[in-house]
This record gives sequence, structure tokens and C-alpha cells, in this order.
Amino acid sequence: MKLTKKSTVQDIFDQFNVQFPYLHLEFYDQENGIDQTQSHQVSHQTLLEDLNPELIDTVFVVSPEMTVSDFEKMMKDKYQLHIQVFRRSSDIWLQTSATDHWTLEKQNGKGHRSTLTYDIDPITISDFDVE
Repeated sequence: MKLTKKSTVQDIFDQFNVQFPYLHLEFYDQENGIDQTQSHQVSHQTLLEDLNPELIDTVFVVSPEMTVSDFEKMMKDKYQLHIQVFRRSSDIWLQTSATDHWTLEKQNGKGHRSTLTYDIDPITISDFDVE
């Protein structure tokens, strides 16, 4: 992942989405909390330098084995960027806070499975043994 001062939130979202298409990032202008509201969510057109003027351009690898909590903590501690990971669940995006201990790969797999449809013939149960 490449972070530069001139990168937008959308640029980071797009990079992350290539590796994890069933996960979604949101950026906030302050640290996430239990009462996190959309009022602190920033536009996808926001420049990273507006969120962290001291950001140094960098490139790093996001490991699929990294937990969500470790990824969010790294973004906060190393880059002073406050993010939250969301997982696709059918047609909605769920905040992963209850499963932050899962890896990014596991979260992405769970999101992928939620979008699958199964064509299974119904089973008719008509023979019961009653005593």
C-alpha cells in the first residue's frame, strides 16, 4: 500500500480493495470509539495530508494474516490515520468491531461467502416414524 500526502482517502480505499474486495475502509478525523458517528467520517476526496500533515510518504505490505485490530492500530500508531474496517454482509457493510481479532483474510472470506447464492433443491419430508 502506498501512502502519500497527496493521496486521497479514495486512493487508499482502492488499493486496499484490490487485495480485499469484500472489506471496506472508512477514515475518521478522530479516533474511533464506541459512540463513533458518521459525523466524524471524512469524505473519500479528503487528502491524507489533511488528516495527518506530518505524514511521510511510504509504501508497505498489508499481510492477509494481519488481524483487523492490528491493521487499525498500525494505521493509527504509525501514520496517525483513524480507520475502521467494514465487512460485506450480503447487501450491507458491517463494522468488524466484534470480530477484530480475525485476520483480514478471514474477514474477506466471510464477506465473500455472504454474497454467494446457492441453488439447492428443496427437500420434502413426508415419511415420519411415529411411535
